Amino acid sequence: MADAKKTPRELSAEILPATFLSRAALVARGLRSRDITRLVAGGEIIRLRNGRYVGSDLRPALVRAGKLGARLDCVSLLSALGVFVHTHHGLHVQIENGATRLPIPEADVVRHWRRSRRNPNHPAADIVEALAQSFRCQPLREAIATLDSAWHHGLVDEAAVAAVFGLLPRRYRPLRRLLDRRSESGPETIMRLILLGLGCDIELQVRIPGVGRVDFVVDGWLIIECDSREHHAGWENEKRDRRRDLVAATQGYTTVRPIAEDILYHREEIVDMLGQVLAHPPVRARGQNSSSTTRTVRKSAGFGPARATVTES
Repeated sequence: MADAKKTPRELSAEILPATFLSRAALVARGLRSRDITRLVAGGEIIRLRNGRYVGSDLRPALVRAGKLGARLDCVSLLSALGVFVHTHHGLHVQIENGATRLPIPEADVVRHWRRSRRNPNHPAADIVEALAQSFRCQPLREAIATLDSAWHHGLVDEAAVAAVFGLLPRRYRPLRRLLDRRSESGPETIMRLILLGLGCDIELQVRIPGVGRVDFVVDGWLIIECDSREHHAGWENEKRDRRRDLVAATQGYTTVRPIAEDILYHREEIVDMLGQVLAHPPVRARGQNSSSTTRTVRKSAGFGPARATVTES
């Protein structure tokens, strides 16, 4: 099955249990020295270093890490597991403190030196440790989205999430309250954080009669759907979405559909446009006993920026 069709759980079941084989282990399986030499020459097994071998079907990133005397780690491992990672460059690997006689790494290798609880025979790092490390290698919003993704896909549970923060300095602990495993994608997490920064009242994964489930209902009247090519490409999907939007409109909702690309790469524009939309709620959402309504909007993509006050007549 191609990786694109595998779930994170399927990928983790394939990647995380993988182990190195020692020469002694191969001999114990009945292979003689000349058999091992023949298998290596034929590409059926791969010799890494220090008498370690792996099957030829092991993922190239794991093989590359193993040849460096390391484990695949951090955003490189998480991306291989199908967990959301916004962007990362190079190969992130974990190396045990005190390791010596290591080969010189290529320029794109990022080495994380730490002691690990992981069995040394595994070419992949411990997932809790990899998630904790990812907070040091990504901006905070992206790191929160990564942990949300791992939790949503069932690769970690609440105890493991607590363990992630247990490995981080205390200053990271307030971020725990910003996690929500209901977020189904990285762009959804980032959109949720944007809306929190704007001071909005947010409901996630709301079911609306006749419409179905929507990503967000904001301030009781604005539906936000985070569209991506993966789930919304094609005319049939577009027709379905337009029909849902019309049904939602009959119930007094306004629907906006920022695309994942803009949420990820044009965030300031998204923040500005959402601030303008939220400053103009429909008549039904305005105060019924006053000729004007004052709404406070935070004008930033941050976690607690300055506010701007908009008065509507």
